[in-house]
Amino acid sequence: MNRKIKELRERSGMSQQKLAELLGVSRPTISQIEGGQRKVTADEMKKLADAFHISADRLLDREEEPEVVVKESKETYRVKPRIRISVPQRNLEKFKEVLIYILNKVGSKPNIGETVIYKLLYFLDFDYYEKYEEQMIGASYIKNRYGPTPVEFIKIVETMMEKDIVKVESKYFDYPQTKYLPLRKPDLTKLKASEIAVIDDVMNRLSDMNANQISDYSHGDVPWITTGEGEIIEYESVFYRTAPYSVREYSEDVQ
Repeated sequence: MNRKIKELRERSGMSQQKLAELLGVSRPTISQIEGGQRKVTADEMKKLADAFHISADRLLDREEEPEVVVKESKETYRVKPRIRISVPQRNLEKFKEVLIYILNKVGSKPNIGETVIYKLLYFLDFDYYEKYEEQMIGASYIKNRYGPTPVEFIKIVETMMEKDIVKVESKYFDYPQTKYLPLRKPDLTKLKASEIAVIDDVMNRLSDMNANQISDYSHGDVPWITTGEGEIIEYESVFYRTAPYSVREYSEDVQ
């Protein structure tokens, strides 16, 4: 597990000092933990899981973490838990432009950190699927205690650093916050009018929420409720949504 902590910290771009602050320990203590010279307490385990947005079971390697591969491909795919997840080129480009669009609209707001972005992406993806029965981004979202988390996010963001976006470590009401700010405008030719309308609707409804508020809100959505901890949330479950989450007028479908 010690090596896993180091891998997760480096993957998230977090320094040992930053992780030490989140755990309430000294930086040398983090070095000792990662080097295997010190065990992690139960309280520290919880804080580590919180910091990396994963379950404690995954931190302990009780769950196999999906491998995310960004590649240029036109093939379609169906995501299953605990398997290799590929990101086709069409999804990759759409993901980038949607993220850039969101960041240009609300990225500078003080409450918009990584956790809020995760939930905005989830709701626009699932709202669009419910409304049009086709995917916008088609990202894979895992259920964890903080709500849906897009598996591909970190890998895709890595390909966008310093060219499309910049990562900023800050604080929001004394809580550590990871922000992303855009370095360019979105390419609107890659977004359909129906997609922009759904994105705007999600941001109008939810972008004023802080991380705790939007996480709690996501816990009431049927797709999250009906998914097991650490598993991929199935898009088809969106058709069982109830108010206020449903965005489709199902009565119009009845002939």
